[in-house]
Amino acid sequence: MSSEPSQNGDSPAQKPLHELLSSTLVDIYVGEENSHYPLHEKLLCHHSPYFTSIFHNSANKASRTKEYGLPELDDTVFALFVGWLYSRAIRSPEEEKDIGPLLDLYFLAAKLDIAALETEICELVRAFYHAHEIYPGLRRVQYVYANTEADNVMREMMVGSVARYLTLSDSIPEHWAKALKKNGQLSVDIIRSIQQWHLEARQVPDARDASVDRGRNGFKGAVGFSVEEGMKDVKEESEEDEGEGEEEESQVNGNGDA
Repeated sequence: MSSEPSQNGDSPAQKPLHELLSSTLVDIYVGEENSHYPLHEKLLCHHSPYFTSIFHNSANKASRTKEYGLPELDDTVFALFVGWLYSRAIRSPEEEKDIGPLLDLYFLAAKLDIAALETEICELVRAFYHAHEIYPGLRRVQYVYANTEADNVMREMMVGSVARYLTLSDSIPEHWAKALKKNGQLSVDIIRSIQQWHLEARQVPDARDASVDRGRNGFKGAVGFSVEEGMKDVKEESEEDEGEGEEEESQVNGNGDA
């Protein structure tokens, strides 16, 4: 069983499922136990340039190879991918614990060069946090950093959410403070995210200004300072036990620069 080729490509145009269910099947073996997945070759290659590079050569001719192994993958995650492949549907997360499997599926989609699936998962995760009025916890952010590179859409969404959470909080939770001191890249990314808000100067306190409102024209009046009145207490899921901070800090290294 071969492994590891990859080609980047744009998302393919949508086609009806019946047009992609060719008679030719390929055998995919997943995990340490080599779980066997016989999949329709045309369907698989239509969605994944990664598999196209395996089962077709540069002239787009069929390869003799009709099996492929992914021993490093978790069988459960690949089963989620197969479900999406044939249904083009993903179940929306109902609880925060449902985010973990979705992130693993997101990382797999990136490996297989399936941009449409990456986008769909990111939007599901974004919608969940927004609908439940919570923010990604430190462990979630660390996990994303450990498995993505810069300019990744999931990473940017997570960082943007954390930037808002920390900006609107009265203080920085201890576990976040420790993580930010240790992970310089995360700190830089949070600042960059805030810069993308393009705040007007009058909305930002000026420590050089000796006036009571520090230059924030209209603060507590009407115009100028952007504050959410009546904002609910900021909640952050999966961070109830701040004593786990040390464990959380150690989860990111390598790819995440954390």
